[in-house]
Amino acid sequence: MTGIGSSFDPDRIEALRRGPVATPSGGGRAVEGWLRAGIAISAFVVALYAIELVDVISPAQLDRAGIEPREADGLDGILWAPLLHADWAHLMANTLPLLVLGFLVLLSGIGRGLAATAIIWVIAGVGTWLTGSAGVHLGASSLVFGWLTYLICRGWFARNVGQILLGVVIFAIYGSMLWGVLPSDPRISWQGHLFGAVGGVVAGWVLSGDERRRRRGIPDGRAVPTR
Repeated sequence: MTGIGSSFDPDRIEALRRGPVATPSGGGRAVEGWLRAGIAISAFVVALYAIELVDVISPAQLDRAGIEPREADGLDGILWAPLLHADWAHLMANTLPLLVLGFLVLLSGIGRGLAATAIIWVIAGVGTWLTGSAGVHLGASSLVFGWLTYLICRGWFARNVGQILLGVVIFAIYGSMLWGVLPSDPRISWQGHLFGAVGGVVAGWVLSGDERRRRRGIPDGRAVPTR
């Protein structure tokens, strides 16, 4: 019989659920991880383009399903807003950072990456609904800002040298984007950027729990035999 502690690590929990399985060599696992991350983020971006195409060619006006701050009818926009864009230019502007940052987030494990994304998605949406200006807020840039801060901070929380170095590189390349969390163009939802970035920090903290517990000498909740 095994016991699972309170630690939140989606990939480890999934591995425990499946039980012992044959695993490929280190190089094989790395290639498999790259492929899975690449396929997952590519599929997500293709879905965004498909949604935008439907919005353009149909009378559905999907953009109205975004977040309407402090309106009860706009609450469900928290779920849909990151999937919607104002136009093709808006979507194309987000595409490259989505592919790069999303791939790097998912590279650490699909389950962990999805958990980080869910945390960012909810915090960005709720924060925008509570504080956003009048109008409809939408776009995947909240995820971009969340993934950016997640990649920058997670290594520091976990004290993982490799992740810290990656965070430094990511900051050097994309760090100037963080100015986007400040008010500027009234047509841009800086609240979505700000709370997306906050969500990335929260996700980095939550998902580094095992490493922080190990540093303090506290059991990390991995399964242990009991009799």
